[in-house]
Amino acid sequence: MFNEADLTALAITLKLAFVSTVVLLLLGTPLAWWLARTRWRYKFLLEAMIALPLVLPPTVLGFYLLLALGQNGPVGGLMTAMGGRPLAFTFTGLVIGSVVYSLPFVVQPLQDSFAAVGRRPLEVAATLRAGPVDRFFTVTVPLARAGFFSAAVLGFAHTLGEFGVVLMIGGNIPGETQVVSIAVYDHVESLQYAHAHWLSASLLLMSFLMLVAVYALNRRLRVVRA
Repeated sequence: MFNEADLTALAITLKLAFVSTVVLLLLGTPLAWWLARTRWRYKFLLEAMIALPLVLPPTVLGFYLLLALGQNGPVGGLMTAMGGRPLAFTFTGLVIGSVVYSLPFVVQPLQDSFAAVGRRPLEVAATLRAGPVDRFFTVTVPLARAGFFSAAVLGFAHTLGEFGVVLMIGGNIPGETQVVSIAVYDHVESLQYAHAHWLSASLLLMSFLMLVAVYALNRRLRVVRA
């Protein structure tokens, strides 16, 4: 079963996934809304940058984030100059890395949902004197609820399974930056397959159930619309 270190790693992983998902939704929602609405001819460049983690090896992304967040990097150096500590090998650094790595899994479902809403419902709401913020929260958000659910679940689930990025940025500090994926690797290296099995099975089950929820909701919405 789980030992104390495994439970701590599991708690850190769930905390990381929750915090990262909240940040992703806060950042991804306005970004996806702008991408769905803008007619800027070069928006494909920004879309390519957002989607880059889908094809870039996690260790490569983690390496450049480590350089940026480390003591000699622009972000880490600024934190040091302000009397703080570099963000590399901290939980905050893990959150930053997770947000960058999981951003396309949140932005793309939201962008597709916003685009599916179209302009007509918003134009109708505008004729009823609804302001831009009112139209977004009373018209767009309810119509795009499936996109929000998919984005939240995919962002959370993707963060659960991160390895390369979190290892490069956070290292393997028990009780601080050691997440489940790294703990599994440690158990396998030390031939503790039983511990590795329990941790792996827990992530497998959680990820499967979350994906089932996403597909079930999408199927239900398709039936309702039909």
